[in-house]
Amino acid sequence: MIADGVRMRGVTLDDAAALADVLTRNRTSMAPYEPYRAAEFYTEAGQRARIGALLEERDAGRTVPFVLVEDGVPVGVINLGSITRGPLCSGGVGYWIDGARAGRGLATAAVLEVCRIARDEVGLHRVEAGTLLDNHGSQRVLAKAGFTPYGMAPAYLHINGAWRDHRLFQRLLHDDPPPL
Repeated sequence: MIADGVRMRGVTLDDAAALADVLTRNRTSMAPYEPYRAAEFYTEAGQRARIGALLEERDAGRTVPFVLVEDGVPVGVINLGSITRGPLCSGGVGYWIDGARAGRGLATAAVLEVCRIARDEVGLHRVEAGTLLDNHGSQRVLAKAGFTPYGMAPAYLHINGAWRDHRLFQRLLHDDPPPL
């Protein structure tokens, strides 16, 4: 359990229908923070394809995808992606929580657990994240999870129909040299 009866586990193809449901329910509230998504994305088939791609990335060592589950139902997603080895030894974190469960500390607990996994199981030195400049909720999550801002990236991602500036955050996980 990461918080309040919610557990975090690896995503599977069996999660596709339930993820399509929760994404559809949250589509409007998530739109200001998300890239354009075709209608297919919000279907079971669309989620099955997305999860399949994530699992391929996982098998290649580039992503570690998770789902947050409460009473057997997905209530959010968190992914450790863009994993780079060598002297950078870094990854990026992205997440969302069902709006009906916002404000319960689930995102913070999930980010903390992903940082633990990134350090202890994946062997990374740092984790980074980016937020829209006005996404104060996500910025609070990252601050609570020990991230510090380190810059601003102009026109960083195409979100909600336009190239948007992002505030960049990182958390250093340890000072050990990269594995040989």
